[in-house]
Amino acid sequence: MPKDNQPQKEQIKVTDKRIFTPEGEIREEFREQIRPSEPSFTPEPPPEKPPEKPAAKPAEKKRVEGSPTGQERRRTIADKAANPGTPFANFIEPLIAQAYMSLGMLRNPYQPQAKIDVASARQMIDIIVLLHEKTAGNLTPDEEDFLNTHLSELKLAYVQRTKSI
Repeated sequence: MPKDNQPQKEQIKVTDKRIFTPEGEIREEFREQIRPSEPSFTPEPPPEKPPEKPAAKPAEKKRVEGSPTGQERRRTIADKAANPGTPFANFIEPLIAQAYMSLGMLRNPYQPQAKIDVASARQMIDIIVLLHEKTAGNLTPDEEDFLNTHLSELKLAYVQRTKSI
């Protein structure tokens, strides 16, 4: 079949109507239409008088491992068990709560009575131990305290619960 008999395809013209060039500059045809806006943020004036600070409490001694100052890190178990509010601690906290619920130490909102599920508790403890091993050396001291405190409490509670069954 000869090519002469085929109808010619209509040419399509593509026009780039974007405002910006690939480099991020405004195209020439849009420079008159577009004006940069002024920032709408106005900073607040500083307060005239700074608020008075309450009497300073004696600083709690904290020691970061490898600290050259040799200061001790003294914290109560409640301080160590408190969530430091970091993304890792927020990730691990529900896992810890699930382990406590499985051991019957924390009320499960979906069950009317506390039910001890040793297998589930063991699995959650193993997952937390795995995360502890994999994150070794990469946690802040507060995250390390948080994880170690809850992990030791969970292990102790697990042993106590399994001995009583």
